[in-house]
Amino acid sequence: MKANYLKIMLGCFLGTLLFSCKNTPAPKPNILLLYMDDLRPQLGCYGQTQIQSPNIDKLAKEGIQFNSAYCNVAVCGASRASMLTGIRPTKNIFRDYKVFVQEDTPNVTTLPQLFKQNGYTTISNGKIYHHLDDRMSDWNEVWRPYAFDENPDGLAPTDWWQSLWCDYLLPKNRAIYKATNKGPAYEKAEVNDSDYIDGILTNKVINDLEELKNSKQPFFLTAGFISPHLPFNAPALHWNKYPRNTIKKPYNDFVAKNAPKASISSSAELHQYTGIPPIGKKVSDSTAISLIHGYYATVSYVDALVGKILAKLKATGLDKNTIIVLVSDHGYNLQEHAQWTKWTSHRTSTQIPLIISSPFIGKSGTTNALTELVDIYPTLTELCNLEVPKNQLEGKSLVPILNNTSLKGKSHIFINNSNAYTIKTPKYSYTEYINKKNNQTFARMLYDHEKDPDENENIAELATYSTIVDKLHNELHRSYRSNIYGN
Repeated sequence: MKANYLKIMLGCFLGTLLFSCKNTPAPKPNILLLYMDDLRPQLGCYGQTQIQSPNIDKLAKEGIQFNSAYCNVAVCGASRASMLTGIRPTKNIFRDYKVFVQEDTPNVTTLPQLFKQNGYTTISNGKIYHHLDDRMSDWNEVWRPYAFDENPDGLAPTDWWQSLWCDYLLPKNRAIYKATNKGPAYEKAEVNDSDYIDGILTNKVINDLEELKNSKQPFFLTAGFISPHLPFNAPALHWNKYPRNTIKKPYNDFVAKNAPKASISSSAELHQYTGIPPIGKKVSDSTAISLIHGYYATVSYVDALVGKILAKLKATGLDKNTIIVLVSDHGYNLQEHAQWTKWTSHRTSTQIPLIISSPFIGKSGTTNALTELVDIYPTLTELCNLEVPKNQLEGKSLVPILNNTSLKGKSHIFINNSNAYTIKTPKYSYTEYINKKNNQTFARMLYDHEKDPDENENIAELATYSTIVDKLHNELHRSYRSNIYGN
């Protein structure tokens, strides 16, 4: 009798426990956003063997790597605004690097805002929105190195940050910067990884993970790196990974054949640094090698910092419930087509690395599915089972592709740089340059990415491609009319 009673009680206990487990909601997934500035897919995992990026390569091996991911606009402020709202640029919004989301689209629900509304702790570390004081209410905490420190001039955090973010550590360069608000385009210093701004940022993210590991709230945690943005400042350790005699200029240091004048960048960004000739004059071969060397060094530097963050994520056990996204705001030109920096309609400006690693997806691999940055918002909300704002998002969730990397994805995506409007298909990139006053197309480019992946010859005016040009023109103006002409 007693034995039967014990069996009954044990059965009741197990049944209650089982019922309780079934009705206890699973913890919401965390998000870790590793947001890069000016990082093109020049990484080991993308087949660029000269670059040393072992930590990002490891992340790619553990997650899903997107080989055909593109920004929607190749300049930082506008690109970040577009990605974090899920809205493509138009004639009227997200035009350049100076964008404030709160001014261009004051009534939208941004990605971090949505997570915050759904009970997430949202932390903006480093450069997420371009401006420190843009949409601050989206976050539980906004932090950038030095920004909120006391300063001798009593400047607001945004202004103080703007005066420091170039972050030279060599006394000579610091003095030049302080006196002229300019400095060299690169710096090699015998310092530790933790001494530059991105190293300080990394320590903050690591500390956040330590504090968040016992939190009952899920988190949306960001690490917004400056590297590899100009100036190319990195500890000497990372410069030394690349002997100078191994650094080469790109073979296609020339304007693409038949490319219109409108396609040539007039960006002043590089020319604002000391030792760089004015706009219209070419940098010397020696300076070009030093700039490319500096870019490589900063990529390896940020890779080392990513490795430290991911190691901490694993050490805390948070990796078991955290979705990791590594992405860049746009690509970068390292003198391909005789151009530097970004904001061109060439692939070097627009193609980006994108890696998504989730413990809830039981596979890893690569995909060639065509992807654009506005797809990030709906992807993360679907992965976390959040309801999206109605009639706002223009991207498409990548979750089906994460679960089946063989899916083809989109037939085309949209990219806008100033008065250049691009439709990108898996095979072609077609761009029209449109006069803003009369809405007339005055130049165009077409590149066949299967035959000419480096875009060395514009074939838009060749008779053999007239049918393709007509088709892409019609698709561009049909699918993206409001983006081109405004509402």
